[in-house]
Amino acid sequence: MIKIKFIFIVILLTTQYNFALSSSIQIKVKVQDHIITNIDIEQEKKYLKFLNPKLKELENNRLNEIAKNSLITLIIKERELLKFFNFNEENKNIESIEKNFLLSKNISNKDEYLKILNSYDLDYETIRKKLIIEGLWNRYIYSKYFKNVKLEKEKLRKNLIKNFEKKERKYEYNLSEIMIPNDTTENLKITFSKIKESIDEIGFENTANIFSVSNTSKNGGLIGWINEVQITGIISETINKLKINEISKPIPITNGYLIIKLNNKKNFEEKIDIDKELEKLLNQETNRQLNGFSIILYKRLKKNIDINEY
Repeated sequence: MIKIKFIFIVILLTTQYNFALSSSIQIKVKVQDHIITNIDIEQEKKYLKFLNPKLKELENNRLNEIAKNSLITLIIKERELLKFFNFNEENKNIESIEKNFLLSKNISNKDEYLKILNSYDLDYETIRKKLIIEGLWNRYIYSKYFKNVKLEKEKLRKNLIKNFEKKERKYEYNLSEIMIPNDTTENLKITFSKIKESIDEIGFENTANIFSVSNTSKNGGLIGWINEVQITGIISETINKLKINEISKPIPITNGYLIIKLNNKKNFEEKIDIDKELEKLLNQETNRQLNGFSIILYKRLKKNIDINEY
């Protein structure tokens, strides 16, 4: 009799535990056969706060939406990459990707990195997988579309020399960006109005997380320091007129529009190496065009995938 009671108690406790567990874990999104739960979203929020601490200022509903969309993006990219790459093999070759990531976050070594991840309650292996997916996606886009990149090297060289020689006083600019695709269903004026309202309410960095389609969006849109000789055309003219912390109107670019924020600027007195500056400019232009191709491909993939929210 005692044995039967004991078994009954074990069954009851197990049932209660499973019920509590099932009630605490909720499916929020299904991307084809892949599910996203509320637990996944909570973990992604921690990761995004690690990338952009200003996200802590957002209300929870907005942060949930950003985290959910971030996970959807990651799943769609992973599904495509699995057709071409062996993730187990790539896991062995992540050192350079991880090193560049640490440099971008000003983290000096792996021990410091692990401590920071621990402070955010983040799992190292989970972050490694995210880095692998983003690294492979960039490699995939490069191999698929590099032949479509169009660079006018001599024209860029002439612009560099002209831009350098015509100015007596030269600057470096610390910039952030929000990139808007030109295939938005809304009128540009309406979209820009929403972005301005969002910037006033939650700041530029958090707005970049919500609206920007650029690779810089997860880092709050931060581009960093750029020598002004690397900036040409309408973008250069726009930045020259901005005051520190001022935000530009949308600047037309290939595949969309760019909103620039001038975070800071300083005098640049060093001698310019035109060849080195040209190389930087060519890399920037290549990355800009590849980012455009990346956006187009991702939207095409997303359109052909079943996404159900609950």
